[in-house]
Amino acid sequence: MLRPLIFCIALAVPGLSFAQERATDPEIEAVISGQMQAFRDSDVESAFDFAAPGIQSLFRTPQNFGTMVEQGYPMVWRPGQVSFGELREEAGQLWQEVLVQDSRGIVHVLDYEMREVDGAWRIGGVRILDQQGFAA
Repeated sequence: MLRPLIFCIALAVPGLSFAQERATDPEIEAVISGQMQAFRDSDVESAFDFAAPGIQSLFRTPQNFGTMVEQGYPMVWRPGQVSFGELREEAGQLWQEVLVQDSRGIVHVLDYEMREVDGAWRIGGVRILDQQGFAA
């Protein structure tokens, strides 16, 4: 299944770009938190609204998008505890690190690509970062 490739439109090649840490951004954190709350509530229409136009075009309907997230990203579909790591610029893109605890207590480290669309932040893709999964 191509879930990481499909969900993460903007691919980055590790080691080829300079990453610069930025201050936290409450608006970016609110967008990610809002989408996760929508998934918790099984409100795929609202969750779809937080996605950037490229993601929306790719999946065409909130239901298609919701199915992909439910099957490929269960830690996002039904997130437990969520905390935010660094916000950084990498190759001209903003990436927000997010730690998400799943239903088994395993913490997953995700990178959310954030895109500004008409003056508002939207989620342009998500990638799961390599880690040594650990229990909370």
